[in-house]
Amino acid sequence: MSKDLIPRGERTRSEILQAALGLFTEHGYHGTSMRQIAHEAGIALGGIYNHFSGKEQIFKTVFIELHPFWDTLPLMNAAQGETIEEFVRDAAQRMINKLRERPDFLNLMFIELVEFNGQHIPQFFEIFFPQFTAFSERFLAKRKEMRDIPLLMATRAFIGLFLSYVITDLFIGKRLPAEGRENALDYFIEIYLHGILKSDFSEEAL
Repeated sequence: MSKDLIPRGERTRSEILQAALGLFTEHGYHGTSMRQIAHEAGIALGGIYNHFSGKEQIFKTVFIELHPFWDTLPLMNAAQGETIEEFVRDAAQRMINKLRERPDFLNLMFIELVEFNGQHIPQFFEIFFPQFTAFSERFLAKRKEMRDIPLLMATRAFIGLFLSYVITDLFIGKRLPAEGRENALDYFIEIYLHGILKSDFSEEAL
């Protein structure tokens, strides 16, 4: 939709959220003032209160509505592959590529955990859980290739492992020696699919 066709109120609300996103990720929640948000959005301070009750509501809205999972999960759900390995590789690459476009989301996650003690995460989870479930169901077609692991557990492990790939790549990737960088995603996929134990040791542990 053309920007000119968006109702003024919606446009102003979006500008407030985008301004707040930039300020929160740069200065943190407590380091950002309502006056700064208003100035960055190009509106009077009082104008913010036509859309939000206060700074915490702005943060909560930014955290939920501007989270990259809105774009990431549909891409993962559209992953292709004839085998479980092909599917996992495609889904992981889609997830990583999209999250790399939004390094700011890590700042938001840290703010949520450190400054809010994760209080907004239950609502976040409630909103995104259906899409997590949909991704889990993509494993059904490949079920015969998998060990007897609950599908939601396989999804949880997938999100956790490849999110850690993005985080470690962002913070320490360039500082690692070659053996910690080369073919890193291939190793993460191998670890997700097969673990780190040799098959004979793995079977003994079960």
